Amino acid sequence: MEMYFQLAGGLVILLVAAEAMVRGAVILADKMGVSPMVIGMTVVAFGTSAPELVVSLQASLQGSPGLAIGNIVGSNIANVWLILGAACLVMPILAKPDALMRDVAILFGGTIIFAIMCLFGEVNRVSGVILLVIFAAFIFTSYFRGQDDPDVLEEHAEELAELEKGVPKNVPVAFALTVGGIVGLAFGADLLVTGGSEIARSFGVSEEVIGLTLLAFGTSLPELAASVVAAYRGHPDVAIGNVVGSNVFNMMLVGGLVAVVTGLQVPDQVVNFDIWVMLIATVMLLPVLFGKMKLNRGLAALFFLLYIGYIGAQAYGVERLMQSI
Repeated sequence: MEMYFQLAGGLVILLVAAEAMVRGAVILADKMGVSPMVIGMTVVAFGTSAPELVVSLQASLQGSPGLAIGNIVGSNIANVWLILGAACLVMPILAKPDALMRDVAILFGGTIIFAIMCLFGEVNRVSGVILLVIFAAFIFTSYFRGQDDPDVLEEHAEELAELEKGVPKNVPVAFALTVGGIVGLAFGADLLVTGGSEIARSFGVSEEVIGLTLLAFGTSLPELAASVVAAYRGHPDVAIGNVVGSNVFNMMLVGGLVAVVTGLQVPDQVVNFDIWVMLIATVMLLPVLFGKMKLNRGLAALFFLLYIGYIGAQAYGVERLMQSI
């Protein structure tokens, strides 16, 4: 029973800590005169991916590489099929291809590169550096593109105003929130990884299955909340931006940092099945990103069914499923 409390408690602490860290860091950056554009692209964007980063790094450091890679790959699958599906149930989405073209290229190209690295069974430190360089290119191109787009500037300003609500705008409080959030992230990740590992052992399933399902869903909750709220407020294109940005963050920043620090081991199941599912999900997103297909409620239902089927395959046993096929 303790392992379930560890998993649930770790997840709650992780999400609350990430929120506190982001709010505190936003106020600190604002006090230092950092522009809303830069804050939105760094502090806020990093904050939504902080759970994946801390959990994956903690899992790898504790000798649970299956949890680490499972969390990255599973989160990317959930972002497309679950989160984007949920957002478009609130408001159908028609992407603006001109605004997303560079991001689409980095998302698709980065996914191919990350998948190829995983097929070798390990993402080593050299590969990790390559991923981080691609991530830096993504940040720089997004920044320079956003400077010329008044809609992007307005969206970031609205986002920061929402995050600053209810928080005293003074440095000591902001500093306490930031530091407390960072400490909470580390503590929550430790509980989550410990509980996830124990559950995997008790049920006789591999750690990557827990990472691909429970951990991936839990650490994707910030993106889910942000995307659904954006769609509800009449900004469905922001939901697409959240998914694209989060997937790039997960592979390039999270995968790159974990690979540089410890090396990222990739289990056979991920190589033979889950990486390919992630590629399929990304390819299915391309017609929407290019503006050739509207993400309506019918397509959202398909995305949900695919995600349920994917989770069902994990529950049934991927190896057993592939043997029966």
